[in-house]
Amino acid sequence: MASRNKQPATTRQNDSLVSMTDTQLLNMRMCDLKLTISDTVLQKRIDQLTNELGDRGLNFQPHFWLSDDWFSPDDVPGIAIPFYLAHPRLMRLERKQLLDVEGGTHERCMEILRHEAGHAIDTAFRLRRKAVYRNVFGKASEPYPEHYQLKPASREYVHHLGMWYAQAHPLEDFAETFAVWLRPGFRWRTRYRDWPVMEKLETVDEMMRGLRGKKPPVQSRAMVDPVHRIRKTLRTHYERKRTHYELDLPSVYDNDLRRLFSSESAHRRNVTAAAFLNRIRTELRRTVAKWTGEYAYTIDQVVQEMIERCRELKLRLGGSPEEVKRDAMILVAVRTTSFLHEGGHRAAI
Repeated sequence: MASRNKQPATTRQNDSLVSMTDTQLLNMRMCDLKLTISDTVLQKRIDQLTNELGDRGLNFQPHFWLSDDWFSPDDVPGIAIPFYLAHPRLMRLERKQLLDVEGGTHERCMEILRHEAGHAIDTAFRLRRKAVYRNVFGKASEPYPEHYQLKPASREYVHHLGMWYAQAHPLEDFAETFAVWLRPGFRWRTRYRDWPVMEKLETVDEMMRGLRGKKPPVQSRAMVDPVHRIRKTLRTHYERKRTHYELDLPSVYDNDLRRLFSSESAHRRNVTAAAFLNRIRTELRRTVAKWTGEYAYTIDQVVQEMIERCRELKLRLGGSPEEVKRDAMILVAVRTTSFLHEGGHRAAI
């Protein structure tokens, strides 16, 4: 993932988005949305990130702009933020189109901002050129793969954004490690005690202490693909996104979930399958971890995917809660094992 006035005119202008239908929004070009970061919740989160960097003694403030995705470009020490986070109506459309809003909560947004700040500070101070960086994280010149093979049991990487994203590429490894290091109040020395990844965390800690009070040599304020220059429609944007993430294909969970839950009208007043799985999530994670010996984090990834598919399929509880819970545990155990050991454990960049 390469990272004022109460009623300003820009906000009043964007009020028109609220009354638009999904069809009307999808037919709009991004450049016509007239979005800004100022006077939105994004500004508060950016201010929080700036304070976190300052509290660490870093004389570095990345610049920010809206684009069509999260990223921090090569040679530009700044962070692009996806356009939908600038307006609640666009966040609702994002969820409907892609089943999720990446960065939609305060906590998740800060996690991604810290990750992208890792890329930005890497660029600003040319850290990837240092021998210690190459020796600990690898060469930044390595090509990015379209997919990366997950190693869930590895203790050579931090866990931050999910899907073991630090394993994707040396640049992502550094950014994820930096994000863990930057997170306020997080006791990473305790969390990762006796893990080989401690070498990476200590390296970041030493590098950042060496940068305190220094001005970065790279200070470009360029904006790559700013939203006001993107002429594609939202419809085209989401069609390409779904193709990339293969969201138009049936989920591997669908048949199992339809057998486990119900979509029949007779059960329309029952609790939703998503709510039921979410309610027993902790027990699922604990029990399946005991059965399989797999990491609870891994199991939670599988459960989350199942919950999201249940929402999309509009499934509800159709049988005895105890029987369904038992069968759900078996399904999660089977899918977790398959996810890790039968070639399915690849993630898209």
